[in-house]
Amino acid sequence: MSGSDAPNNTRASLPRVVAASLIGTTIEWYDYFLYGTAAALVFGKLFFPTSDPLTGTLLSFLTYAIGFAARPLGALVFGHFGDRVGRKKLLVVSLLLMGGSTTLIGLLPTYDSVGAAAPVLLTALRLVQGFALGGEWGGAVLLVSEHGDQRRRGFWASWPQGGAPAGNLLAAGVLSLLTTVQSDATFLSWGWRVPFLLSAVLVAVGMWIRLAVDESPLFKQALAAAGARQQAEQPPLVAVLRHHWREVLVAMGARMAENISYYVMTTFVLAYAVTHAHFAKQTALNAVLIASAVQFALIPVFGALSDRVGRRPVYLVGAVGVGIWAFVFFGLVDTRSFGSLLLAVTVGLVFHSAMYAPQAAFFSELFATRMRYSGASIGAQFASVAAGAPAPLIATALLKDYGSTTPIAVYVAIAAALTVLAVLCGRETRGADLTEAEAAAASAGGTGEQAAAGKAATV
Repeated sequence: MSGSDAPNNTRASLPRVVAASLIGTTIEWYDYFLYGTAAALVFGKLFFPTSDPLTGTLLSFLTYAIGFAARPLGALVFGHFGDRVGRKKLLVVSLLLMGGSTTLIGLLPTYDSVGAAAPVLLTALRLVQGFALGGEWGGAVLLVSEHGDQRRRGFWASWPQGGAPAGNLLAAGVLSLLTTVQSDATFLSWGWRVPFLLSAVLVAVGMWIRLAVDESPLFKQALAAAGARQQAEQPPLVAVLRHHWREVLVAMGARMAENISYYVMTTFVLAYAVTHAHFAKQTALNAVLIASAVQFALIPVFGALSDRVGRRPVYLVGAVGVGIWAFVFFGLVDTRSFGSLLLAVTVGLVFHSAMYAPQAAFFSELFATRMRYSGASIGAQFASVAAGAPAPLIATALLKDYGSTTPIAVYVAIAAALTVLAVLCGRETRGADLTEAEAAAASAGGTGEQAAAGKAATV
Protein backbone atom coordinates (compact mmCIF):
# COMPACT_ATOMS: atom_id res chain seq x y z
CA MET A 1 0.00 0.00 0.00
CA SER A 2 2.81 2.31 -1.02
CA GLY A 3 2.25 6.03 -0.57
CA SER A 4 -1.02 5.52 1.23
CA ASP A 5 -2.21 4.37 4.61
CA ALA A 6 -5.84 3.71 3.83
CA PRO A 7 -7.74 2.13 0.98
CA ASN A 8 -9.15 4.49 -1.60
CA ASN A 9 -12.74 3.65 -0.66
CA THR A 10 -12.18 5.19 2.77
CA ARG A 11 -11.08 8.55 1.38
CA ALA A 12 -14.63 9.68 0.73
CA SER A 13 -15.49 9.15 4.39
CA LEU A 14 -12.50 11.10 5.70
CA PRO A 15 -14.27 14.49 6.01
CA ARG A 16 -17.07 12.78 7.93
CA VAL A 17 -14.58 11.09 10.24
CA VAL A 18 -12.77 14.40 10.77
CA ALA A 19 -16.07 16.14 11.56
CA ALA A 20 -17.08 13.41 14.03
CA SER A 21 -13.70 13.53 15.78
CA LEU A 22 -13.67 17.32 15.91
CA ILE A 23 -17.22 17.64 17.26
CA GLY A 24 -16.67 14.87 19.79
CA THR A 25 -13.40 16.31 21.08
CA THR A 26 -14.93 19.80 21.18
CA ILE A 27 -17.68 18.53 23.47
CA GLU A 28 -15.22 16.64 25.68
CA TRP A 29 -12.89 19.63 25.96
CA TYR A 30 -15.86 21.93 26.57
CA ASP A 31 -16.71 19.79 29.60
CA TYR A 32 -13.12 19.68 30.79
CA PHE A 33 -12.31 23.36 30.30
CA LEU A 34 -15.62 24.41 31.74
CA TYR A 35 -14.46 22.95 35.03
CA GLY A 36 -11.13 24.82 34.81
CA THR A 37 -12.84 28.12 34.05
CA ALA A 38 -15.34 27.63 36.88
CA ALA A 39 -12.47 26.66 39.20
CA ALA A 40 -10.79 29.96 38.43
CA LEU A 41 -13.93 32.08 38.84
CA VAL A 42 -16.49 30.55 41.22
CA PHE A 43 -15.62 27.17 42.74
CA GLY A 44 -13.40 28.69 45.41
CA LYS A 45 -16.35 30.68 46.76
CA LEU A 46 -18.90 27.90 46.38
CA PHE A 47 -16.99 24.87 47.63
CA PHE A 48 -14.24 26.41 49.81
CA PRO A 49 -15.89 29.51 51.29
CA THR A 50 -14.12 29.26 54.68
CA SER A 51 -10.72 30.10 53.14
CA ASP A 52 -9.35 33.48 52.07
CA PRO A 53 -9.86 34.19 48.33
CA LEU A 54 -6.37 33.17 47.16
CA THR A 55 -6.36 30.00 49.28
CA GLY A 56 -9.86 29.20 48.04
CA THR A 57 -8.63 29.54 44.46
CA LEU A 58 -5.65 27.34 45.34
CA LEU A 59 -7.92 24.62 46.74
CA SER A 60 -10.22 24.95 43.75
CA PHE A 61 -7.27 24.45 41.40
CA LEU A 62 -6.25 21.45 43.50
CA THR A 63 -9.51 19.68 42.63
CA TYR A 64 -8.88 20.74 39.03
CA ALA A 65 -5.42 19.14 39.15
CA ILE A 66 -6.73 15.94 40.71
CA GLY A 67 -8.69 15.28 37.53
CA PHE A 68 -5.40 14.92 35.69
CA ALA A 69 -4.41 12.06 37.99
CA ALA A 70 -7.14 9.93 36.45
CA ARG A 71 -6.03 10.64 32.88
CA PRO A 72 -3.17 8.08 32.87
CA LEU A 73 -5.59 5.43 34.15
CA GLY A 74 -7.97 6.36 31.34
CA ALA A 75 -5.07 6.13 28.88
CA LEU A 76 -4.20 2.62 30.10
CA VAL A 77 -7.75 1.27 30.11
CA PHE A 78 -8.95 2.90 26.90
CA GLY A 79 -5.63 2.27 25.18
CA HIS A 80 -5.74 -1.44 26.00
CA PHE A 81 -9.29 -1.97 24.79
CA GLY A 82 -8.93 0.49 21.91
CA ASP A 83 -6.02 -1.58 20.57
CA ARG A 84 -7.99 -4.80 21.11
CA VAL A 85 -11.57 -4.04 20.05
CA GLY A 86 -11.31 -0.78 18.09
CA ARG A 87 -11.17 3.00 18.33
CA LYS A 88 -14.84 3.82 17.70
CA LYS A 89 -16.38 1.83 20.58
CA LEU A 90 -14.07 3.41 23.15
CA LEU A 91 -14.76 6.92 21.84
CA VAL A 92 -18.47 6.41 22.45
CA VAL A 93 -17.79 5.29 26.04
CA SER A 94 -15.50 8.26 26.73
CA LEU A 95 -18.10 10.73 25.50
CA LEU A 96 -20.81 9.22 27.71
CA LEU A 97 -18.58 9.27 30.80
CA MET A 98 -17.48 12.86 30.26
CA GLY A 99 -20.96 14.18 29.55
CA GLY A 100 -22.54 12.35 32.45
CA SER A 101 -20.01 13.58 35.01
CA THR A 102 -20.20 17.16 33.75
CA THR A 103 -24.00 17.19 33.93
CA LEU A 104 -23.88 15.88 37.50
CA ILE A 105 -21.47 18.69 38.49
CA GLY A 106 -24.21 21.10 37.45
CA LEU A 107 -26.53 19.41 39.96
CA LEU A 108 -24.13 19.35 42.92
CA PRO A 109 -25.03 20.97 46.25
CA THR A 110 -22.50 23.55 47.44
CA TYR A 111 -20.62 23.83 50.75
CA ASP A 112 -23.38 25.97 52.27
CA SER A 113 -25.86 23.10 51.72
CA VAL A 114 -23.95 19.94 52.65
CA GLY A 115 -20.63 21.12 54.07
CA ALA A 116 -17.47 19.12 53.38
CA ALA A 117 -19.37 16.56 51.29
CA ALA A 118 -19.66 19.16 48.50
CA PRO A 119 -15.95 19.38 47.60
CA VAL A 120 -15.65 15.58 47.99
CA LEU A 121 -18.41 15.00 45.43
CA LEU A 122 -16.91 17.66 43.17
CA THR A 123 -13.53 15.95 43.29
CA ALA A 124 -15.05 12.51 42.54
CA LEU A 125 -16.79 13.80 39.42
CA ARG A 126 -13.61 15.56 38.37
CA LEU A 127 -11.82 12.20 38.53
CA VAL A 128 -14.42 10.70 36.18
CA GLN A 129 -13.84 13.61 33.78
CA GLY A 130 -10.10 12.96 33.83
CA PHE A 131 -10.56 9.22 33.26
CA ALA A 132 -12.77 9.89 30.23
CA LEU A 133 -10.46 12.48 28.71
CA GLY A 134 -7.47 10.19 29.19
CA GLY A 135 -9.07 7.78 26.73
CA GLU A 136 -10.60 10.34 24.38
CA TRP A 137 -7.58 12.05 22.89
CA GLY A 138 -5.76 9.01 21.55
CA GLY A 139 -8.82 7.47 19.96
CA ALA A 140 -9.96 10.69 18.28
CA VAL A 141 -6.63 11.55 16.64
CA LEU A 142 -5.96 7.92 15.64
CA LEU A 143 -9.33 7.51 14.00
CA VAL A 144 -8.45 10.41 11.68
CA SER A 145 -4.77 9.50 11.25
CA GLU A 146 -5.63 5.94 10.26
CA HIS A 147 -8.30 7.01 7.77
CA GLY A 148 -6.13 9.54 5.96
CA ASP A 149 -3.02 9.36 3.79
CA GLN A 150 0.57 10.05 4.75
CA ARG A 151 1.01 13.13 2.54
CA ARG A 152 -1.57 15.24 4.38
CA ARG A 153 -1.76 13.43 7.71
CA GLY A 154 -0.49 16.44 9.64
CA PHE A 155 -3.32 18.59 8.26
CA TRP A 156 -6.16 16.10 8.74
CA ALA A 157 -5.01 14.84 12.12
CA SER A 158 -4.72 18.41 13.41
CA TRP A 159 -8.49 18.93 13.16
CA PRO A 160 -9.34 16.90 16.28
CA GLN A 161 -6.73 19.05 18.02
CA GLY A 162 -8.95 21.98 17.17
CA GLY A 163 -11.42 20.51 19.65
CA ALA A 164 -9.35 21.96 22.51
CA PRO A 165 -9.61 25.63 21.51
CA ALA A 166 -13.13 25.07 20.21
CA GLY A 167 -14.14 23.55 23.53
CA ASN A 168 -12.46 26.35 25.41
CA LEU A 169 -14.13 28.84 23.09
CA LEU A 170 -17.52 27.29 23.75
CA ALA A 171 -16.98 27.11 27.52
CA ALA A 172 -15.67 30.66 27.79
CA GLY A 173 -18.40 31.90 25.43
CA VAL A 174 -21.23 30.39 27.46
CA LEU A 175 -19.79 31.69 30.72
CA SER A 176 -19.13 35.12 29.21
CA LEU A 177 -22.73 35.32 27.99
CA LEU A 178 -24.05 34.37 31.42
CA THR A 179 -21.87 36.89 33.24
CA THR A 180 -23.12 39.54 30.81
CA VAL A 181 -26.84 38.93 31.35
CA GLN A 182 -26.67 38.01 35.05
CA SER A 183 -25.53 39.84 38.12
CA ASP A 184 -22.59 38.42 40.08
CA ALA A 185 -24.97 37.28 42.81
CA THR A 186 -27.26 35.46 40.37
CA PHE A 187 -24.37 33.82 38.55
CA LEU A 188 -22.88 32.68 41.85
CA SER A 189 -26.26 31.42 43.06
CA TRP A 190 -27.35 29.29 40.09
CA GLY A 191 -26.13 30.73 36.79
CA TRP A 192 -22.85 28.78 36.87
CA ARG A 193 -24.85 25.53 36.70
CA VAL A 194 -26.34 26.25 33.28
CA PRO A 195 -23.25 25.49 31.14
CA PHE A 196 -22.68 22.21 33.03
CA LEU A 197 -26.26 21.08 32.44
CA LEU A 198 -25.94 22.09 28.78
CA SER A 199 -23.44 19.25 28.40
CA ALA A 200 -26.27 16.71 28.34
CA VAL A 201 -27.59 18.24 25.11
CA LEU A 202 -24.16 18.46 23.53
CA VAL A 203 -23.37 14.83 24.33
CA ALA A 204 -26.58 13.68 22.65
CA VAL A 205 -25.51 15.51 19.48
CA GLY A 206 -21.99 14.10 19.71
CA MET A 207 -23.23 10.54 20.16
CA TRP A 208 -25.46 10.79 17.10
CA ILE A 209 -22.50 11.91 14.99
CA ARG A 210 -19.94 9.47 16.38
CA LEU A 211 -22.11 6.40 15.94
CA ALA A 212 -22.36 7.16 12.20
CA VAL A 213 -18.61 6.83 11.41
CA ASP A 214 -16.71 3.69 10.45
CA GLU A 215 -13.99 1.97 12.42
CA SER A 216 -10.38 2.72 11.41
CA PRO A 217 -9.50 0.71 8.26
CA LEU A 218 -5.92 0.23 9.44
CA PHE A 219 -7.11 -1.21 12.72
CA LYS A 220 -9.45 -3.63 10.93
CA GLN A 221 -6.60 -4.73 8.67
CA ALA A 222 -4.22 -5.23 11.59
CA LEU A 223 -6.86 -7.13 13.56
CA ALA A 224 -7.57 -9.42 10.59
CA ALA A 225 -3.85 -10.05 10.08
CA ALA A 226 -3.39 -10.92 13.75
CA GLY A 227 -6.34 -13.32 13.57
CA ALA A 228 -4.98 -14.97 10.44
CA ARG A 229 -1.66 -15.61 12.16
CA GLN A 230 -3.54 -17.17 15.10
CA GLN A 231 -0.79 -16.21 17.51
CA ALA A 232 -1.26 -14.75 20.95
CA GLU A 233 -0.14 -11.17 21.27
CA GLN A 234 1.18 -9.46 24.32
CA PRO A 235 -1.09 -6.85 25.92
CA PRO A 236 -0.55 -3.54 24.09
CA LEU A 237 0.83 -1.88 27.24
CA VAL A 238 3.52 -4.54 27.62
CA ALA A 239 4.47 -4.32 23.96
CA VAL A 240 4.64 -0.50 24.09
CA LEU A 241 6.88 -0.43 27.17
CA ARG A 242 9.08 -3.19 25.78
CA HIS A 243 9.59 -1.87 22.24
CA HIS A 244 8.55 1.79 22.27
CA TRP A 245 9.69 3.15 25.63
CA ARG A 246 11.93 5.71 23.92
CA GLU A 247 9.01 6.99 21.86
CA VAL A 248 6.87 7.19 25.01
CA LEU A 249 9.54 9.34 26.68
CA VAL A 250 9.77 11.58 23.60
CA ALA A 251 6.00 12.07 23.64
CA MET A 252 6.00 12.83 27.37
CA GLY A 253 8.79 15.37 27.02
CA ALA A 254 7.13 16.98 24.01
CA ARG A 255 4.01 17.54 26.10
CA MET A 256 5.73 19.52 28.87
CA ALA A 257 5.84 23.00 27.34
CA GLU A 258 2.65 22.44 25.37
CA ASN A 259 0.62 21.41 28.41
CA ILE A 260 2.07 23.77 31.02
CA SER A 261 1.95 26.88 28.85
CA TYR A 262 -1.64 26.21 27.82
CA TYR A 263 -3.04 25.92 31.32
CA VAL A 264 -1.03 28.87 32.60
CA MET A 265 -2.13 31.08 29.70
CA THR A 266 -5.80 30.07 29.58
CA THR A 267 -6.79 28.90 33.08
CA PHE A 268 -4.45 30.49 35.61
CA VAL A 269 -4.56 33.78 33.70
CA LEU A 270 -8.29 34.07 34.44
CA ALA A 271 -7.72 34.00 38.18
CA TYR A 272 -4.67 36.26 37.90
CA ALA A 273 -6.36 38.80 35.64
CA VAL A 274 -9.43 39.09 37.88
CA THR A 275 -7.74 38.94 41.32
CA HIS A 276 -4.44 40.76 40.71
CA ALA A 277 -4.84 42.83 37.55
CA HIS A 278 -8.42 43.75 38.52
CA PHE A 279 -10.08 42.92 35.21
CA ALA A 280 -13.79 42.17 35.22
CA LYS A 281 -14.56 38.46 34.86
CA GLN A 282 -16.28 39.07 31.55
CA THR A 283 -13.27 41.00 30.21
CA ALA A 284 -10.85 38.20 31.10
CA LEU A 285 -13.18 35.61 29.58
CA ASN A 286 -13.52 37.65 26.40
CA ALA A 287 -9.74 37.72 25.97
CA VAL A 288 -9.53 33.92 26.22
CA LEU A 289 -12.58 33.64 23.96
CA ILE A 290 -11.04 35.69 21.14
CA ALA A 291 -7.60 34.08 21.50
CA SER A 292 -9.17 30.60 21.34
CA ALA A 293 -10.94 31.54 18.11
CA VAL A 294 -7.61 32.58 16.60
CA GLN A 295 -6.02 29.34 17.77
CA PHE A 296 -8.80 27.24 16.26
CA ALA A 297 -8.13 28.85 12.87
CA LEU A 298 -4.36 28.39 13.13
CA ILE A 299 -4.21 24.72 14.16
CA PRO A 300 -4.91 23.26 10.68
CA VAL A 301 -2.46 25.81 9.21
CA PHE A 302 0.36 24.56 11.44
CA GLY A 303 -0.75 20.97 10.79
CA ALA A 304 -0.43 21.54 7.04
CA LEU A 305 2.93 23.25 7.55
CA SER A 306 4.20 20.15 9.36
CA ASP A 307 3.35 18.14 6.22
CA ARG A 308 5.70 20.38 4.26
CA VAL A 309 8.66 21.01 6.56
CA GLY A 310 8.32 18.23 9.13
CA ARG A 311 6.80 17.72 12.56
CA ARG A 312 9.92 18.60 14.54
CA PRO A 313 10.71 22.05 13.07
CA VAL A 314 7.16 23.32 13.64
CA TYR A 315 7.07 21.86 17.15
CA LEU A 316 10.42 23.43 18.06
CA VAL A 317 9.31 26.89 16.94
CA GLY A 318 6.35 26.64 19.28
CA ALA A 319 8.41 25.40 22.24
CA VAL A 320 11.11 28.07 21.92
CA GLY A 321 8.52 30.76 21.30
CA VAL A 322 6.41 29.96 24.34
CA GLY A 323 9.51 29.81 26.56
CA ILE A 324 10.46 33.35 25.55
CA TRP A 325 6.91 34.72 25.51
CA ALA A 326 6.32 33.68 29.12
CA PHE A 327 8.54 36.58 30.24
CA VAL A 328 6.48 39.05 28.20
CA PHE A 329 3.08 37.56 29.01
CA PHE A 330 2.50 38.77 32.57
CA GLY A 331 3.97 42.20 31.90
CA LEU A 332 1.29 42.72 29.27
CA VAL A 333 -1.45 41.49 31.61
CA ASP A 334 -0.24 43.84 34.35
CA THR A 335 -0.81 46.89 32.14
CA ARG A 336 -4.54 46.35 32.88
CA SER A 337 -5.36 47.10 29.25
CA PHE A 338 -7.72 44.75 27.44
CA GLY A 339 -5.68 45.07 24.27
CA SER A 340 -2.53 44.00 26.08
CA LEU A 341 -4.31 41.12 27.81
CA LEU A 342 -5.68 39.96 24.48
CA LEU A 343 -2.25 40.22 22.85
CA ALA A 344 -0.64 38.24 25.67
CA VAL A 345 -3.08 35.33 25.47
CA THR A 346 -3.32 35.30 21.66
CA VAL A 347 0.42 35.22 20.98
CA GLY A 348 0.83 32.59 23.70
CA LEU A 349 -1.77 30.41 21.98
CA VAL A 350 -0.15 30.96 18.57
CA PHE A 351 3.07 29.42 19.88
CA HIS A 352 1.06 26.72 21.61
CA SER A 353 -0.65 25.91 18.29
CA ALA A 354 2.71 25.30 16.65
CA MET A 355 3.24 22.47 19.16
CA TYR A 356 -0.30 21.22 19.44
CA ALA A 357 -1.16 21.01 15.72
CA PRO A 358 1.55 18.54 14.61
CA GLN A 359 1.33 16.59 17.87
CA ALA A 360 -1.50 14.31 16.70
CA ALA A 361 0.32 13.09 13.60
CA PHE A 362 3.71 13.07 15.35
CA PHE A 363 2.55 10.82 18.19
CA SER A 364 0.49 8.58 15.89
CA GLU A 365 3.50 7.96 13.65
CA LEU A 366 5.66 6.82 16.56
CA PHE A 367 3.76 3.55 17.17
CA ALA A 368 2.50 0.44 15.33
CA THR A 369 -1.24 0.00 14.79
CA ARG A 370 -2.02 -2.69 17.39
CA MET A 371 -0.28 -0.65 20.10
CA ARG A 372 -0.83 2.87 18.74
CA TYR A 373 -3.81 3.76 20.95
CA SER A 374 -1.89 2.64 24.05
CA GLY A 375 1.41 4.25 23.05
CA ALA A 376 0.03 7.64 22.02
CA SER A 377 -2.34 7.81 25.00
CA ILE A 378 0.29 6.78 27.56
CA GLY A 379 2.82 9.28 26.23
CA ALA A 380 0.29 12.10 26.17
CA GLN A 381 -1.64 11.45 29.38
CA PHE A 382 1.14 10.42 31.75
CA ALA A 383 2.87 13.68 30.88
CA SER A 384 -0.28 15.62 31.74
CA VAL A 385 0.06 14.56 35.39
CA ALA A 386 3.43 16.30 35.68
CA ALA A 387 2.61 19.13 33.27
CA GLY A 388 -0.96 20.40 32.90
CA ALA A 389 -2.30 19.01 36.17
CA PRO A 390 -0.24 21.10 38.58
CA ALA A 391 0.36 24.07 36.26
CA PRO A 392 -2.36 26.42 37.62
CA LEU A 393 -1.66 25.12 41.13
CA ILE A 394 2.10 25.73 40.86
CA ALA A 395 1.56 29.13 39.26
CA THR A 396 -0.80 30.15 42.09
CA ALA A 397 1.60 28.87 44.75
CA LEU A 398 4.57 30.68 43.17
CA LEU A 399 2.59 33.90 43.06
CA LYS A 400 1.56 33.48 46.69
CA ASP A 401 5.09 32.67 47.92
CA TYR A 402 7.09 35.19 45.87
CA GLY A 403 4.55 37.90 45.12
CA SER A 404 5.91 38.04 41.58
CA THR A 405 5.14 36.46 38.21
CA THR A 406 8.82 36.06 37.26
CA PRO A 407 9.09 32.60 38.89
CA ILE A 408 6.04 31.55 36.85
CA ALA A 409 7.75 32.66 33.64
CA VAL A 410 10.89 30.71 34.66
CA TYR A 411 8.68 27.66 35.29
CA VAL A 412 7.27 27.85 31.74
CA ALA A 413 10.74 28.42 30.28
CA ILE A 414 12.11 25.31 32.00
CA ALA A 415 9.24 23.30 30.56
CA ALA A 416 10.07 24.71 27.11
CA ALA A 417 13.69 23.61 27.47
CA LEU A 418 12.58 20.07 28.35
CA THR A 419 10.32 19.95 25.31
CA VAL A 420 13.06 21.17 22.99
CA LEU A 421 15.37 18.44 24.29
CA ALA A 422 12.70 15.73 23.88
CA VAL A 423 11.79 16.75 20.32
CA LEU A 424 15.46 16.89 19.31
CA CYS A 425 15.91 13.37 20.70
CA GLY A 426 12.95 12.09 18.68
CA ARG A 427 13.04 11.15 15.02
CA GLU A 428 11.29 13.02 12.25
CA THR A 429 8.12 11.07 11.37
CA ARG A 430 6.69 13.10 8.46
CA GLY A 431 5.79 10.78 5.59
CA ALA A 432 5.84 7.60 7.69
CA ASP A 433 3.71 4.80 6.23
CA LEU A 434 1.53 3.52 9.05
CA THR A 435 1.05 0.17 7.28
CA GLU A 436 4.73 -0.76 6.99
CA ALA A 437 5.12 -2.34 10.44
CA GLU A 438 1.98 -4.43 10.03
CA ALA A 439 3.06 -5.56 6.56
CA ALA A 440 6.45 -6.57 7.93
CA ALA A 441 4.87 -8.49 10.78
CA ALA A 442 2.36 -10.24 8.53
CA SER A 443 5.01 -11.37 6.05
CA ALA A 444 7.10 -12.72 8.91
CA GLY A 445 4.11 -14.38 10.60
CA GLY A 446 4.93 -12.20 13.58
CA THR A 447 3.13 -10.83 16.58
CA GLY A 448 2.53 -7.36 17.85
CA GLU A 449 6.09 -7.45 19.24
CA GLN A 450 7.50 -8.01 15.74
CA ALA A 451 5.25 -5.29 14.40
CA ALA A 452 6.94 -2.87 16.76
CA ALA A 453 10.36 -4.06 15.69
CA GLY A 454 9.32 -3.86 12.02
CA LYS A 455 8.20 -0.29 12.45
CA ALA A 456 11.44 0.74 14.09
CA ALA A 457 13.34 -0.75 11.19
CA THR A 458 11.25 0.65 8.36
CA VAL A 459 10.31 4.15 9.47
